[in-house]
Amino acid sequence: MRKIRTYKDVTHDTGSGLLEQVVDQQHRLADRLALVRSVVAVASGKGGVGKSAITANLAAALAGRGLAVGAVDADLNGPSLARMLGVSGARLADRASGVEPAESPSGVRVMSMEFLQQEEDAPLRWREPEMGRFIWQSTLETGVLREFLGDVEWGELDVLLVDVPPGTDKIARLLELVPELDQMLMVTTPSETSRFVVSKSVRMAREAAVGTVALVANMVGHTCPECGHVSELFMGDGVKRLEEESGVPVWAQIPFDPRFGAATDSGTPLVITDPDAPSCHAILALADRVEEQIGIRGRDAVEEVGS
Repeated sequence: MRKIRTYKDVTHDTGSGLLEQVVDQQHRLADRLALVRSVVAVASGKGGVGKSAITANLAAALAGRGLAVGAVDADLNGPSLARMLGVSGARLADRASGVEPAESPSGVRVMSMEFLQQEEDAPLRWREPEMGRFIWQSTLETGVLREFLGDVEWGELDVLLVDVPPGTDKIARLLELVPELDQMLMVTTPSETSRFVVSKSVRMAREAAVGTVALVANMVGHTCPECGHVSELFMGDGVKRLEEESGVPVWAQIPFDPRFGAATDSGTPLVITDPDAPSCHAILALADRVEEQIGIRGRDAVEEVGS
């Protein structure tokens, strides 16, 4: 059987410069991420679970504690993180050392495809050969994500959050670029359909040996502001079943709160304007767990260097 070689199998100068370019990009990405204590992916595999809103609030919560925080919106076709963090329409500075990310009012450094589009309602279009566009699109999207991670001047960060779009293929793409991912937060809802979809992403993360994998349950019940009665929004408990079947712990259970989405729509995460809201209590508890893991990783790194 004929074996088709991949980039990693080629060790000599190919003459085309393509291999050398790929290797150089990998080194540049590694050098950039070497200044980041922890890379945390906020993923799901399923759309509509509130992942971006959670990413925005978590980023603001961590930055509010004095941590140096960056946030990458990996959803290239439907970017929303910049808007949720209040930096929509920001202009980026391209310097010799890399692109300078926008900084939100809450102190989060942000990179998003929105910054590269001139019109608000402009759909993302790729310039690729007419034949086999679907093949080129995957390559181009992976290249953009690599640039967001490796060509942006993030500086020294305590945590870099990556808001991963729906689909296990998008998770696999990030794992190819960042094979030693520190944390992956899997956002889900109590619905059985969400459990069914997210379980595939959980398995992928576990098989990739991601440092820490945890569940974030969103829209878990709604408390009436008038009488205090708690109404369940979904039948059953897919979150509990997912936790039991996968062995992945639940780090946060965020109750449904209309203000949570409204605040991010306005560009000011609710965790900033009303940290005493029940939904924000859950976000702050999640920030505790994330920060704890960052500290553990930092201590481990120090021990490894000293050994």
